[in-house]
Amino acid sequence: MSQRNNIVPLLFSLILTLGLLGGGAWLVLRFLKSDVPPGIPLPTQGNDSDPSNTLPGTSQAPWPESGQSNLDFFAQVPAVPAGLFNYGGSTTWAPIRRDADPVIQAVWPNFRLRYTDPTSGTPGSGSGIRMLLNDQLVFSQSSRPINDSERQQAQNRGYQLEAIPVAIDGIALAVNPSLNIPGVTVQDVVDIYTGKITNWSQVGGPNLSITAYSRRPEDGGTVEYFVDEVLNGQNLGSNVELTRDTTDGLRKVGANPGGIYYASAPEIVGQCTVRPLPLSARGSDFIPPYQSPFAPLENCPAQRNVLNHGAFQTGTYPITRRLFVIIKKNGQLDEQVGRTYADLLLTNQGQELIVKAGYVRLR
Repeated sequence: MSQRNNIVPLLFSLILTLGLLGGGAWLVLRFLKSDVPPGIPLPTQGNDSDPSNTLPGTSQAPWPESGQSNLDFFAQVPAVPAGLFNYGGSTTWAPIRRDADPVIQAVWPNFRLRYTDPTSGTPGSGSGIRMLLNDQLVFSQSSRPINDSERQQAQNRGYQLEAIPVAIDGIALAVNPSLNIPGVTVQDVVDIYTGKITNWSQVGGPNLSITAYSRRPEDGGTVEYFVDEVLNGQNLGSNVELTRDTTDGLRKVGANPGGIYYASAPEIVGQCTVRPLPLSARGSDFIPPYQSPFAPLENCPAQRNVLNHGAFQTGTYPITRRLFVIIKKNGQLDEQVGRTYADLLLTNQGQELIVKAGYVRLR
């Protein structure tokens, strides 16, 4: 009887041992088959090309080029350099500098930016690129693309310039509020600024002499863009009166019933003393640079006109352009700083601040 009682525990121990050995063997075989180190979970089923399903330690896609990231916030931009960096350039950029740069500074306090005026002449896209080529700036802001002469100068210095687009802008025409005219074509604008049209009656308006105002061609990117892209390289006519700056130009238009002036659209659309003039590429399908209906100027500044974002973004407004961060492609800190600034502005947070400044988001 006692012998039978001893057999039962022995059988139980044998069964338990065999179970443990079998389970251990199964785990070893599973580990060898999986090729995954202990502690790393197997990837979930899904698209093999999805980086979120890539195991740690495997190759990932490289960080996207400037202008291709889809980040939401300034704080997500990687490798933001520390230091004090001089930049300069376009006066068109002033509202973006006003609205975006302090927020960048608050998020990245060690990424310090200092706007620098030229030592001679007036600030603008051209002077900013010139200062960049002369190593006076780390990067520059421009309202026009890089021209061939600037590309050649950079090449002579052993590097290239790159223009990174970050926002959409356009050229608007300002006229006196008393001028009764529905709009003009782009060709009308060309003819006015080259001296072929000198009276508003020639474009469907009253019998009133036209006084065309402009900044000097050497003063900034907006004038250079206007001459190169709108006038197709033709010189301003002898009938054009030159102004000191946009403030001076708008003041003169507001005081002259026959006056007309062009500038960056956000500098004109919200003004209280001038009327933005609708434009068409051809014919009478005039597109206003402001959102319709037009807010009466007597209600300004309590009610200001705002930019026609849809028309600028789709290109139905006929004179649009992009705003650029100009950088040196030299593989050094200057390039990193310029790319970082562009990447910050191309985040969703940066694009929202560009809209707040009165421009149109690129992304």
